[in-house]
Amino acid sequence: MIKHTEKPMNQSSAVESEGARRATGDSTAGAATGTPVRPDPEVPEKHQRRQYTAAYKKQILEEADRCIDSRQIGAMLRREGLYRSNLNTWRSQREAGTLAGLKPRKRGRKAQPVDPMKKQVEALQRENKRLNEDLRKAEIIIDVQKKVSELLGNPQSPNPEGGKR
Repeated sequence: MIKHTEKPMNQSSAVESEGARRATGDSTAGAATGTPVRPDPEVPEKHQRRQYTAAYKKQILEEADRCIDSRQIGAMLRREGLYRSNLNTWRSQREAGTLAGLKPRKRGRKAQPVDPMKKQVEALQRENKRLNEDLRKAEIIIDVQKKVSELLGNPQSPNPEGGKR
């Protein structure tokens, strides 16, 4: 327990106590210059998620099984920086017989399987679309040429196959 000594309240101690009630930073550094001290604006780096190897999980479970009472388990968990929920999860995975459950799983979306034909199909579809557009333009040009030749009095001879072009 911290004991406080009483000082007579004068003007300088009133300023010190005023600064002590502030929630923003150290009041003594700003009191000397007359400007308030600002907290460090830098954002701390994101904490890396802990991943445990299967061997580590197995070792912890064996050590927890050797403990006689809950105080020893608690001391072991504090020493290792673990939670009791970690032990419970790992035990249930061990009892279920899932050795894969003891290995860390990758989080996030699962990778989509790559279809080797997908790129080729997309390329062929693009080429087909381009060729159809070229054909449409060519048919328009042929129709215009036929109409122009009819207007000029030079009719086109029919196709030798007899079909429409």
